[in-house]
Amino acid sequence: MFMEKLLYTGKAKQMWQTEDPEVLRVVYLDQATALNGKQKDHFAGKGQAAKAISDLVFGYLIDHGIETHFIKQLSPTEDLVKKCEMVPLEFVTRNVVAGHFASRYGLAEGQVLAAPVEETFYKSDQLDDPFINNSAAVGLQLATPAELDRMWDLCRQVNALLTPLFAKAGMQLVDFKLEFGRLGDGHIVLADEFSPDNCRLWDTATKDHLDKDVYRRHLADLTTTYETVFTRLQAALKEEA
Repeated sequence: MFMEKLLYTGKAKQMWQTEDPEVLRVVYLDQATALNGKQKDHFAGKGQAAKAISDLVFGYLIDHGIETHFIKQLSPTEDLVKKCEMVPLEFVTRNVVAGHFASRYGLAEGQVLAAPVEETFYKSDQLDDPFINNSAAVGLQLATPAELDRMWDLCRQVNALLTPLFAKAGMQLVDFKLEFGRLGDGHIVLADEFSPDNCRLWDTATKDHLDKDVYRRHLADLTTTYETVFTRLQAALKEEA
């Protein structure tokens, strides 16, 4: 008799094996972290709200030709996804000066960048996700030049698709982080999630934060904020349909 096995528990999700060796079950947790997991708190309903947003976004991206690991929803807190070997890199796209980018260069938050800034980080909580360039990523055999080109091309496509979508929902897509995985045949696809856990969203009119910064900066209730993002995004998508 098959018994499901917990493969991994991360900051906000669990990954479980299924009867199909090429399919995993993802469970979203009611947990939020900051400072690479050093700060951790429980928020009822947060996992469901984050998953609902991510499912909407991944569905939209898939409809527009972006290949992802997403298969289908199982429940309000569970998805089925294709099993991937995750690339240990984080790909950050910045449209507006904010967060660490602002403090790093001594800039005030809010300046729209002349062109999107693209940064890659080595995924390691122990090392606080250090910056890494393409040469080091290739030299350490984390990714090939062709894989890096594909991942950045997907990042640019995602930015081009989501910036106007969020704008239609009354939100500015300030920045976002993407992660990718290799399928069994080595093909690179978008993986992980897309939610306010890994992007910054500001209200277009008020510039109020609508992302995990409300938790980091003690600005508002996290779950309520995520539910607001979902409601706005759902309405924008209905307008497009």
